[in-house]
Formats: sequence, C-alpha cells, structure tokens
Amino acid sequence: MKDLSSPNVSSRWSLFSLILAGEAIFLLPFVLARIFRPTVLEVLDLTNLELGLAYSAYGIVAMGSYFFGGLLADRFAAQRLMIVALVTTAIGGFIFAREPSKLELMIIYGYWGMTTILVFWAALIRSTRSIGGSDSQGASFGWLDGGRGLLAAALASVSVWVFEWRLGVEVETATLVERSAALSLIIWFFMGIVLLAAICVWFFLPPSDVSRNKAKTKKTVSKDVCKIIKMPRVWLQAIIVLCAYVAYKGTDNFSLYAYDVHGYNDVQAAQIGSFSFWTRPAAAILGGLIADRTKSSFMIIFSFLILILGSSGIIFSIIPYGLHWMLLSTVCVASIGIYALRGLYFALLEESSIPLAVTGTAVGLISVIGYTPDIFMGPVMGYLLDRSPGELGHQHVFGVVAIFAMIGLMATVLLRRRLRMIEPS
Repeated sequence: MKDLSSPNVSSRWSLFSLILAGEAIFLLPFVLARIFRPTVLEVLDLTNLELGLAYSAYGIVAMGSYFFGGLLADRFAAQRLMIVALVTTAIGGFIFAREPSKLELMIIYGYWGMTTILVFWAALIRSTRSIGGSDSQGASFGWLDGGRGLLAAALASVSVWVFEWRLGVEVETATLVERSAALSLIIWFFMGIVLLAAICVWFFLPPSDVSRNKAKTKKTVSKDVCKIIKMPRVWLQAIIVLCAYVAYKGTDNFSLYAYDVHGYNDVQAAQIGSFSFWTRPAAAILGGLIADRTKSSFMIIFSFLILILGSSGIIFSIIPYGLHWMLLSTVCVASIGIYALRGLYFALLEESSIPLAVTGTAVGLISVIGYTPDIFMGPVMGYLLDRSPGELGHQHVFGVVAIFAMIGLMATVLLRRRLRMIEPS
C-alpha cells in the first residue's frame, strides 16, 4: 500500500522518471504533428491521408509489439527496457529532421512502432501499477498521465515559442525554407528531451529484481496467456481502451480544425493544440483521485459522457466563426473527457483483480486491441478531411469520435455489472 499524496523521495523520483519517459518517447512520432500539423503537411508535402498512412505503418508494427512487449515486461527489468526504447527512438529523429520522402516517413514510423512499444509500453504500465499498490491505482495512473500532460503542455508551449522565434518573421510571410528550418529545430529539441529522459530513467528508476519472476515466466507463460484470454473483463477493458484511444487520436485534429474552419494561422492553430494539452494534468490527476474514492469504472463512465458533450459542439457546428472563447471552451470540454479517460483506463486492472504477476501479459493483450486506432484512425481522419474539405470533414471526424465514445460508455457499464457479479459477498 502506498500513499501517493506524500510519496517518499525514492518513489517521487521514480514516478518523475516514468512521467518524463512516458511523454518524451512519443514527442517525435505524435506530439510534433499534433502541435504543428499544418506545418508538417506543408514542409513534407503531405496530404492528410498520406500522414495517416504513416501513422498506420506505426500502428501495424505496434500491434505485433504490444503483446510480445507485455511478455518482456513480465520477465525483464523495466529500467533497462525503457532506456533502450528511449535511445533508439531518439535515433529515428536524425532521419526525420532530414525531411524524409513519403516512403522513408512510413519506414521511420514503422521503426518507431517497435521502439516505443515492444520494449517500452508494458514496462511503463507495470512500473506504474507497482508504485500505486493496492489502493492508489487511480492516483498512480492519474499522476502518470497528469504529469505527462503537464510536461506535454509545457513542451508544447515552449516549442511554439521556439518555432515562432526561429521563423524570425511573421508566420504569414515566412517562406517554405524558413518554416522547414524552424520545424527542424523543433525536431532536434524533442530529440534532446528524449535522451534526457533516458538519463533520468538510468539514475532514478531502480533496477527491478525480476530473476524469480523471469524463471517462473519461462515455465508458465502459456498458462498465463490462456488465463488472461479467458477473462471477459479483460476483453471489455480492451474495448474501453480502444474507444478512449479513438478520442485521443481525435486531438490531432484540434489545431487543423482551428486552421481550416476558424481561419487561424500556423502559430495560432498550434496554440489551440497546445491549449488542449493544458487540460490534461488537471483532468487526469483529479479524475484519478476521485476514482480512488469511488471506482475507476464510475469515473470512466462520467468521462465518456463529457467527451460526447464536447464532441457535439463541433458535430452540430455551434461555434460561430471568430468566437475564440467558445472554440476554447469546446476544446477544453472534449479534452477533459479524453484525458480523464487516458489517466484511468489502466487503473481498471486493479478493480478487475488482474494478478500483478501477469500485468504485462494483460496489458499486452488489452493494448493489441485497444490501440488499433493507431492503424485505422489516421487514414480514416485523413480520408474524411480530404473528401470533405472544411467544416464538414471535421464534423465527420468528431462524429466518429462520438460514436466510439458511446460504445465505450456501454462497455464500461457492462464491465461494472460483471465486476459486481464476481465480487465476494
């Protein structure tokens, strides 16, 4: 049992290293394009669909990596796995900074699908669950995602400032060469953060004693896999993660929505994208603390409802052109639902009584299904936006988000009913 409201020094620095690593590793594959999507499309001469296909290359490799990464996390020290992942991810940035061709871009994203997932993701989740103990899972995962969100928001704001500073001119008059140079500087900046995260993991995350679990896994891995597969609550949790992750992929669209529909320039659109990041710390941390006093599943239901409400503002076109505060309010509401979900869905492992010893295996199976939006959401969003340029395309994108939110809501209700049925009287 661990009280995360007042962690000891060792736990505090361990959690800090997990937060830094957990966000840094996704800066190059996802955060860059999320903040600077219009610039990335222009500099690399991409359509929305082509960028979506690069995301699909990432997702396809990631799908094969999630499950095997879960097995690795149950056998090897998280510290070593995460350092390898961070360093190899940073290496991919060297090629990305050279403005790769469309084929090279897909190869890089496929490479990142392996480096960020196979040797990283399940190790991160297992370490976070261990820190949380038996009664602070909501706080543990809430602090992880909330801390990641605070870091992402800070980096987003700093990177927008650096981008604007590097341009040296008004963004409307900047040439393609000047935009390319500014984007390249941001890539190098993010690479530095990734390597810094690897150093912090090396010093602050203690090596795990996995020898006993490693020996056990060699004899029982097939049994553990079969045990996890036979749990309906694991499959329901996978559906919840899938629906929540569809919504998270939708955040890639906020800056482009401001650019296409409300006439914002590159910097202003990036500021809208970074504003969404600032809702993440409060949503994840507060949601996690409330979940520990109620149930994680209850807060997930509430979060899906908030997400549906926020998406409706875009779907039904209730934001008048030029009404800045209303655009911010809509992005804020949708983001609160999205980031509260991200901070909570793996806290369901404890509520569902998944044994700690097979956490990696369970996370691997859940992630294989839950993160399939990495494969299909990029192309789907790109197709919808390219087929219906302007506001209509964005309405279609958030219509998809709302439909999945409704499915996730129903899956969570079913999970709560099933857990009540298996609770000891």
